[in-house]
Order: sequence, then C-alpha cells, then structure tokens
Amino acid sequence: MQDSGLPRTETDDTPGISWRVKLVIGLMVLLAIGVVLVTNRWLSERFTETTRNRAELRLALYSGNMVSELQRTSVVPLLLSGDPALVEALRSGNYASTSQKLIRVQSEIGVASILLIDADARTVGATNRNMLGTNHRGSAYFVEAQRNKDTVFTAQPREGGGFDFTYARAVMVDGKPAGVIVVAVDLMKYERAWAGLQDAVLVTNSEGVVILATEPRWRGLPLAEALAVRDPPSALSRALQATTDWAQTAPDAYVRGEAVMKTEARVPFRGWRMITFTAYDSVRERVNGILALEIMGFAILMALTFYFLSRKAWSQSVSFQRESAELRALNARLQREIAEREKVQKDLAVAELTLAQSSKLAALGEMSAAVSHELNQPLAAMKTYLAGARLLLQRKRPEEALSSFQRIDDLIERMGAITRQLKSYARKGGEAFEPVDLRSALSGALSMMEPQLKLRVVKITRTLPRTPVMVMADRIRLEQVIINLLRNALDATRDRADPQIDLILSAGDVAMLAVRDNGHGIKDLDNLFEPFYTTKKPGEGVGLGLAISSGIVTDLGGRLTARNAEGGGAVFEMQLPLMGKEVEAAE
Repeated sequence: MQDSGLPRTETDDTPGISWRVKLVIGLMVLLAIGVVLVTNRWLSERFTETTRNRAELRLALYSGNMVSELQRTSVVPLLLSGDPALVEALRSGNYASTSQKLIRVQSEIGVASILLIDADARTVGATNRNMLGTNHRGSAYFVEAQRNKDTVFTAQPREGGGFDFTYARAVMVDGKPAGVIVVAVDLMKYERAWAGLQDAVLVTNSEGVVILATEPRWRGLPLAEALAVRDPPSALSRALQATTDWAQTAPDAYVRGEAVMKTEARVPFRGWRMITFTAYDSVRERVNGILALEIMGFAILMALTFYFLSRKAWSQSVSFQRESAELRALNARLQREIAEREKVQKDLAVAELTLAQSSKLAALGEMSAAVSHELNQPLAAMKTYLAGARLLLQRKRPEEALSSFQRIDDLIERMGAITRQLKSYARKGGEAFEPVDLRSALSGALSMMEPQLKLRVVKITRTLPRTPVMVMADRIRLEQVIINLLRNALDATRDRADPQIDLILSAGDVAMLAVRDNGHGIKDLDNLFEPFYTTKKPGEGVGLGLAISSGIVTDLGGRLTARNAEGGGAVFEMQLPLMGKEVEAAE
C-alpha cells in the first residue's frame, strides 16, 4: 500500500493518557489530600480532648489519694496527745515503754513515723530508735505546736532534697504543755508511684513553690524556675519525646522545650495545686493509625484507577508490580502502627494497675480512720463510769461501784466486737446475721447512750408498736447505726433551750425507724453521707459517722435517708426489710 503523503496524527498510534484521565486522577489526589487534612484535624482535636479528660481524671485521683492520706494522718496526733500512758510518761519522766507503744501504734495505723518530744525539745520516744535523744528546739513543728492548742501542719525542707511533712500537737499535762507529739506524713510514696507513669506530676504550695515532683530537681523551686531547669535525660525526657507533627494544634505549654498538655487542679488543702504534663505522643499515635488506614484506602483506590484507566500508558504487568510494591509498603507501615498501638495498650494496663493499688491504699486509710471514730463512744462512756465508780468508792459504796465496773467490762467487750466488725468493713459481711427485734436494739442503743443523756436535759419521746418488729441483721452493727443517729441528734440540739428527740418505730411493708430532732436542720443534703464531711468544729468529729451508718444499712438490705422537717430540725429514716421479706427486698 502506497503512502498518501499526509502527516500521521499521534492520537491514532501514540499511546498516552487523555485529559479526562488526568482530570480524574487530579481530582482523586485533591480529594485524598483534603480528606486526610480534615480527618487529621478532627481526630487530633477529638483524641486531644479524650486525653485531656483522662488526665483530669487521673489528676482528681492523685489529689484525692493525697488529701485522704493527709486527713487520715491528721487525726493521729489528736488521739495520741490525750493518751494516758504518754501523758503519764511526760509527767513522771519514765520513758521505758514509750517507744514500744509508739511502734505499736504505728503498726496499727500505718503512719510513716511518730516522735514524742519533751518540754526541753529532746526526743524521748520514737518509732525510729535512732532518733532518741535528738534535739528539736529549732524545728518549726516543735515551736508551732507549743504556741497552738490545735494540731499544726508543717512542710520543712529536707537536707538531701525534698520536704518533710508532719502533723504536731502539744501534749498537755495539768493544763500546761509538757511535750509535743509529731507524726510524719509519707507523701514521697505518691512521688514514687507517679514516677512510674508517663505523665510528669508536680504539687505546689500556696506560694507557688514545688514541694512534690516526679523530677527531683524541681523540688523547692518556684514553678517558672522549675520548668526552666534543663537536666540530662530523666523520667520526663523519656516520657516526652519530640515529634514532628506537621498539623498539630497549639500545645498548652512547653516543658524543657517539648510540647505538652497541661492539666491543673486545686488541692483542697492549704492552697496547694497539682499540675500534670502529658505528652502528645499518644494522640499522634492514634491519629496516625487511622490516617494510615485512610492513606492505604486511597492508595488502593488510586492503584485500581491506574489499572483501569492507564493501561494505554503502562503495561498490565508493570501496573501489577507497582501496585504490589505499594501494598507491601503500606502493609509494613500498618504492622508498625499495630505494634506501636499494642505497646500503648500494655503501658495503659500498667497505669491501671497502679491506680487500682492507690485506690486500695485510700480505702485502707478510710478504715483506719473509722476505727478511731467508732471507738470514741465506748471510750467516752468508760470515762464517765470510771468517774462515777471513783466517787462511789470515796463515799464507801463499793457494791454500786462494782456495778459501774461491770458496765465498763461490758463496754470493753463491746469495743472488741466493734474492732472485729471493722476488720470486715471492706467485705459485704452477713455471717453474724440473726433475728433482731428493733425495739430491743433501740433500747440497747439508749442504754449505751445513757452516760451522755445524763449530762444534759433532753426530752426523748419513744413511739413503739406493741408487737415485736423483727429483722435479720447484725445486732452490734445495727446498734452502731442507732447510736450514730442519736449522737447527731444530741449535737444538733446542743444550742436549743428546749432540746427534744423523737424516736418513732413502725412496721408496714418495711421496718422504719425515724429519729427527729428540733435542731438547726441540715444545710447540705447532697454531701451528708460522704466520708469526712462534717459541720462540726475541729476535734469534735471527723465526718465518718453517717458514711459508716449508710454503708451498714445498705449491707443489711435497707437504706438510710435524711430530710429537713417542716417545723424545723432534721429527720433521719432507717428502712429495713422485715423478716420473711428479705428475698423480695433483694429482688
């Protein structure tokens, strides 16, 4: 065939990509970039907020544990300052068994250390016998305790770095300070617990000085100076690794040049504040994992598009090879992302175990404080009976004095029973349940309160049914609840000219005991049953009575409620299932 002499067109014979294919590819690339940018921004904000919420939750837990430890330890000097053995030792100067007693108290309560200092500032008793004979005349806790009648708290810098936190209270002998009892608070254990986490944690006092920190060099410095300190690699530098994020939101703060998320909260103790610094690494890892999946999806889509629309430019075999190479690279990247996420999950599991251990320590502290609260009532009654017995012996009436001693023996037996009950405070219990007549339990509680009722003129009215009101309960714990309600009613009517307490027992669908007083009423009903919540003055109560009572009633299958009466005063109602209806109540 002869050539016609016309020029050939490339459209017919030359392979290439049409403008429609180029337009589709360009639009897909723009779409992929736009989706990745929008997804990155949205996921970064969402995961940052999630990380911040978790940091705030951890901060609240750290703060609660620390305040619980401080409140638990603050009760110990008050109890020891009135201990007859310690008072007698300071009066007589015989300290042979003082250290042994303090060591026994330390093992029972679980505080860091205890010191007994005489009026000459010399250590005469200590849980650490190496401290015996040391002089504390220049110590802040000794000077402040001598000046104040109440328990004083001091945070004194330590020579080797850090602070010593102590509670101190003067021991009065014949109305004069004869010594000081000093109880140390071990807050360094929280530093050690925090150091095992990824977050950097510090606590500042009311003056902005760092008193607790996972970074040792921060202690004793103002916050601004502490953050400016540059040290060799430490726990913080391992937790805060530099990341190259091309689309990350502005950080809250910079610690040693690294972008971190700052979370701050007020500690409800002497103006302290707690601050945590969380790295953005976990956020980027989670965002990058999702972005990797998106990029892989777009890459697969692009590969398919090139396969179907670009066969004129590349052969089928080349297209398959390129697609296979891209998929292998994406698969390797995805495997790396999966390995990194598994590592993050393991670290989170370790952090959860640490938090669970902190919760156990907080519960143990609350139980120790509960022991001291529940034994105050029998101790007060024993003191009253001893005074009466002493007076009867002086008046040559030994038979009546023997009756008082018998009551004291009953109270000692009751204290032993209370201690055995409080040992199982963390369990649900139920081994000692027996049929109990609420009328008999109420009479026993009134008998227990007899010494306190004789000290004041209080009108007490009882409205009881003629027939027994039987419930399945632990009689001792049930009487504890009634005694706590009676004590609250007596305290509420202390300032009334005509104090009155009404006790109303009724039996319907459930057994209900109402305790009503004509006192000043309840101001905060929401927090009434929270542990350590109290409206009493320091030294008159620690706020555990109603919390313990509510827990006991709940264990018995009932409920304890409170409200303000219409005519003034407060009404506490205890509802318990009657015998024969326990299964129905449980359902």
